[in-house]
This record gives sequence, structure tokens and C-alpha cells, in this order.
Amino acid sequence: MFVSFFYKLKQAGIPVSPTSFLTLHRAVDRGLVNSVDDFYVAARTVLVKSEKYFDRYDQVFSHQFHGTELPKQQDEELDFWAQAMLDEWLKNPKQAAAAMGIDEKDLQEMSIGELLDYFKERLRKQKGRHDGGSKWIGTGGTSPVGHSGYHPGGMRVGGQSRNKSAVQVAAERRYRAYGTDRPLTSDTIGEALKRLRNMVPRGAKDRLNIEESIYQTMKNGGEIEIVFDRAIVDRLKVILAIDNGGWSMDPYVALVQTLFSYAQAQFKDVRTYYFHNTIYDTLWEDPARYKKPVALNSLVHCDPDTRLIIVGDASMAPYELMVPDGSIYAFERSGSPSIERLRFLSELFSHSVWLNPVPDSHWRYTRTIGMINEIFSMFPLSLDGLEQAVKHLMRKYP
Repeated sequence: MFVSFFYKLKQAGIPVSPTSFLTLHRAVDRGLVNSVDDFYVAARTVLVKSEKYFDRYDQVFSHQFHGTELPKQQDEELDFWAQAMLDEWLKNPKQAAAAMGIDEKDLQEMSIGELLDYFKERLRKQKGRHDGGSKWIGTGGTSPVGHSGYHPGGMRVGGQSRNKSAVQVAAERRYRAYGTDRPLTSDTIGEALKRLRNMVPRGAKDRLNIEESIYQTMKNGGEIEIVFDRAIVDRLKVILAIDNGGWSMDPYVALVQTLFSYAQAQFKDVRTYYFHNTIYDTLWEDPARYKKPVALNSLVHCDPDTRLIIVGDASMAPYELMVPDGSIYAFERSGSPSIERLRFLSELFSHSVWLNPVPDSHWRYTRTIGMINEIFSMFPLSLDGLEQAVKHLMRKYP
């Protein structure tokens, strides 16, 4: 049983090691584990090295000891977006009903469970039709609603849990919010900031740190040790370009701005620009994209070590990328297709990434996502995706 459990954890993507597995066996042999409840806690403590895998651990544990089905990715996504829709409904039923194009009275008598089932069924039907959906349904049949959710099987409205078994605790999936593959939300902004910690100064250590030098000298028994820090002027410069032109990006604009505003202490400066769908010859300093245009060619004067981060769903009609003057806005008529301007940016900034709020499992369904992914290294706008993007931005090029 233990061997089967070990391999199921590995198959689920949890990086358990043989060493930790042997440590768990020793704990069992010494009588430290006397019940399933003890085993649940001990196995999670010994085998799982990061809280981001707690949710997946609970799923495997419940499957191993209770025979529950391991959820498929598609089912998990439906659960997530249905819960996000429910969250919006509970906050403001009238506004949510108007956004979804339904009669508020039809849903007022439904229970929480019935509402979740209704929203999931609505998602399934619109996903099947691939008709572009409504305000709630985005590319690939999911909605970029910027709110985290919980598995409906573990949802409890009010009250608190007492005297539950390990199997019941695991089935609740209390750690879903820890999952780093979930879309970035306001609830996970603290975790997101941790993912930006790799983005640190890279300049020479040429500033004397007097206090640290004294401390290290005392620690060495009087042997002098001089400690230098990197100068503040060596902090990185970042250009952040955000697609804020449509409903599909609405939940992410403020979130991304807040994220990089909090992290600004790590950068020399963060310059934020805006665009819609894709970039032609102009970015905008004002969110309305009306008063403060910035010519793309003017970016050639930027520090070549500047990091370029583009945030957008990369979903549009192919002609907007490929056709000269393909913009849906009449004032954007430069004679060059957008795809050439994107290549210009990728060549101008050797350190660049594209963050996409659309789940990466859906990218293959949208042609323009694939086209842009060939130009920029694209990562999902999730905790894991953000961490991977930061590592990519900090790579040293020969």
C-alpha cells in the first residue's frame, strides 16, 4: 500500500524522494504512526516539501484511502470558474445576472450546490459550441474571472469543522488556494511577490557595508572581513506592457499593476504602458490609450538590459497580427503588420517574456497565441508561470 501511495504521489507531480519515503517508513516502524489520521499528517510532513503541493496530496490521499476519483484537469477548471462565478453572484446578484445575460429571479431560489451545478453546466455548453461565449466565457470556453475558488465538495458556508477524519479532511481540499497552477488572483499576491525575488540587482558589489563588515570581523575572532553590497543604482529596469482593451483582460489589469507596484523596490524603475490585443507602432502611458502615446521606435533609447514583460491573452483575429494596418482602431495605420513590430521588440530586448492569463492547456486552440509564442517566451499568469518567467528574465546570455 505504501509503495502504491508513493508512486501515485509521484505520478501526480509531487516531487517525493526515496529518502523521504524511507524516513516515513522509519517513523511507522518506531510506532509514531498509529492511525490513518497520524499517517495523513506524517506522510504530508515528511514527503511533501512545499505547501503548493498540499492540495494535490489531499487528492491522492483521498483517492488511495477512500477510492475517490482523481479529478481531471478539465473538471478542475470547470470547478474553479464555476466557483468564481458563484463568488461574483454572492457579492452582487443583480450585476452578475446582467453580465451573464440571465434572469436574476431564476437563480434566487437555488441552493449553493444548485448554483454551482448551473454555472458548470453553462460553462460546458458554451465550451462545446466554441461560439466566443459571453462576458463570462473566454478563449477555450473558460472565463478569466479574477477570483479564486474552492472545490465544491469541500465548500462549507458558515460554521467550522470538528472531529473529522483524515479522509474527510483530505476530501475537503482545504489547500486548493495554495496550488501554484491556479490563475493569479488578489488572494495570492503575497505568494506572487515571492516569485519576483529572483529579480534582484546584478551589478558589481562595490559599496562597503560597514555594519556587516564589523559583524563578520567579530565573528571571525578579530580577523578582518570586508563585506560589499551592490549599489542601489544597479537595480533592474522593467517595461511592463499590459493589454487593457477588452473584458477578457479586465480582472488582471489592476492585479498586475498592484503586483509590480509592490515589487518596485526591487527595480530601478518600472514603466507601465498599455495596448489592446497586440502592439503596432504605439504604446500608451494612459490606461484610456488616448492622451499619451509613446512611439515604439523611441524604445531603442532604453537600457538594453531592460526587462520587457508583456501581459495579455494574445487572443485576436489572425488578421490583426498578419495584415498591414490590421488594427481595429482607425488611428493605428502604420503600414506594418503587428507581428513585425512584436519581432522588433523581442530583438530590441534580449530579456523579454509574455504572461498569458489563459490557461496554457488552452493555448493550442487559439492560432494567434501560438504565433506570438514563437516570438516571445510565453508563460501562464499563475504563480508557477510567474516564477518560470522571472527565471527566464534573469538568465545570463552568452
